[in-house]
This record gives sequence, C-alpha cells and structure tokens, in this order.
Amino acid sequence: MTRLIEPQPGILDISLYQGGASHVQGVDNVIKLSSNENPFGAPESAKTAFAKAAHNLHRYPNTDHASLRKAIAEVHGLDAERIICGVGSDEIITFLCQAYAGVGDEVIYTEHGFSMYKISASAAGAQPVCVPEHERVVDVDAILAACTERTKLVFIANPANPTGTMIGQRDIAHLAANMPTQTILVLDGAYAEFVEGFDGGAALVEARDNVVMTRTFSKIYGLGGVRVGWGYGPKDIIDVLNRVRGPFNLSEPQLAAAEAAVKDRDWVEKCREDNTRLRAWLAEALMELGVPSDTSCANFILARFQDQAEAEACDEFLKQNGIIVRRVAGYGLPNCLRITVGDEASCRRVAHVIGQFRGEQAGV
Repeated sequence: MTRLIEPQPGILDISLYQGGASHVQGVDNVIKLSSNENPFGAPESAKTAFAKAAHNLHRYPNTDHASLRKAIAEVHGLDAERIICGVGSDEIITFLCQAYAGVGDEVIYTEHGFSMYKISASAAGAQPVCVPEHERVVDVDAILAACTERTKLVFIANPANPTGTMIGQRDIAHLAANMPTQTILVLDGAYAEFVEGFDGGAALVEARDNVVMTRTFSKIYGLGGVRVGWGYGPKDIIDVLNRVRGPFNLSEPQLAAAEAAVKDRDWVEKCREDNTRLRAWLAEALMELGVPSDTSCANFILARFQDQAEAEACDEFLKQNGIIVRRVAGYGLPNCLRITVGDEASCRRVAHVIGQFRGEQAGV
C-alpha cells in the first residue's frame, strides 16, 4: 500500500527565506553590508555575560525569562508581566500566527514588508494578503480597505525593512482604531532603536487592547548571532502566546547576553549616533553619484537605480570589489540594492566603488 505523506496545505507554497550573503567566491576580506548588522558588534558587557554563562551549559535555563523581562521593563518603562521573549522577534511573529490565524483566516502585510510575515501566516494555514504601499511607504488607508471579517493579524514594520521608511504615530493610531474588532495590529520595531525618542509603539500598546509590539536584540544591540527578541502586548494576548512558546526556547547565554546589552544604554546611544551620522553621509554621497534613496530611519540605505539591470550590474561590480550588499527583487524592488550602514571606512569604500561603477557606465 502506497502512502502519500504531504505537509499541511500552504507549506509547499512557501519560498525559502534568503538571508544576506556573507561570502564572495575568490574574494577574501569582504565587507558584508547585506544583513543590517551592527558594524560595531555587541557591547563588551554582553560578551562578558555570554562567556560567564558558558560555565553553566549543563543547566537548563530559566523558563520564564524573568530577569531579562525585568531588565527590558525597567529600561523601557514597561510592565514586565506583559513581555514575552523569543528566538529573535521572528519567533514572536510565529507565535502570533500560530495562536491567532489559521485556515480560513487572513493575515495582512504590506507590499515591501518583511518576508517572515507571509511565511509565518502560510505556515499557520492562513491566507497572506499583500496590500500596496505608496512610493515605498505603508499606506494605512489601503490596509483598512483590505481588512475583512476574516482578517486576524496586520503586520507593519516601523521603520520598515527593506525600505527604511516610517509612518507617524497618528497614522498608526488611526489604523488601530479602525480595524475590525477581531484583528490584532502587530508593530514590528526591529529598527525602532535607531530613531531617537521613538517608543516603537509601546504607548499605543498601553492604550489599546488590539496592538502588539515586537522588538529584537539583533540590530542595534549587535546580537544577531545570539538570536533574542521580545514582544509587548495586552496581558491576555501575551498569556496566549506563552502557551505555545517552548519552555526552554532561550538558552542561558542568550538570556545573559541580552540582559547585559539592554542595560548598556551608553553603547546603544553611541551606536545610534554613529549610525545617524554615517547614514546621512552615505545617502548624500550616493545622491551625488545619481543614486537616490528615500529618507531612511533604520541602519541601511535603499539605493535606487534606473532599472533592474543597472542594480544587478552594480551589485556584481561591488562583489568584484569585495563588498556584499542585498538585492531586494524578492521584496518587489528589483531596481534597488539595500546597503547596510557600516563603519566609516566601509561607507566610504561603498561610495567610492559605486562612484567607479557609475564612471564606467558613463565611459569616464
């Protein structure tokens, strides 16, 4: 008897996630600017805490993440009981889809939104619904027009990836107030720390019962290799998410490094200031070369070229010169390259090489 073993409907429709490249064949000492990593790394306090935790690798970690949740709450002025921690903010996104969306439900994400929204929705059996943006900016009215009685989740990254654009608190509050009553608005704040004075949507979470905020330690904290994220939301939603969370989803070294990092406010401030300065310099340098970009509120520039062919040619030229950036055709932006803001030497190198590329194009 032949058995036909198949996955749940929708799983095989999921395209494998493609991370940023880190190697170029035949090229040594590459400059990796493809994954929006912090070029300055993690703070020394986090490295020390991680190393110290290695002495207890034979012990199971704490299941409730109480110490990390307390530290996050103290730094951001939040209620620790309404915080959940996960393996990057990706896992919080997965929990939300697993717990609140299924067959027959719809999950909204925007045209250039983070690919994990679609992947997690599909994995849960729900129907992903892509809503157009307006010139690479989230369109709140378009989202509201797309909402139906089947809409269970709406995902918005603010600042957005890979565009770097951002919408204001008034627009977000309008969206939250006018969605269907069964819908949860998820504000992905992976890049929130790069915006001075921005709470990532925490105040709106406090004010409403249908908003959840996600955050990560992978970007400004420099802990991409450790994989820690967190979410903040209404207590009843967080309670539901904890019911599907694995009891030991975070290891002791992960927890220790993240706790030390979130407490190191001087490091965060330094990284934010350096990113702001170098981001502005890089955007202006590329503009002078005829490569425009939208005002970025994150730690990358979305460089726009005349067409896909030019973007791909520039990408190949950068690789030949030992620089890796990110093609984003898969995000509906075939004429763009996403370039992480590196340290000063990396930014100057990128601008110089793109200048050479433009010169060759012009026959100079």
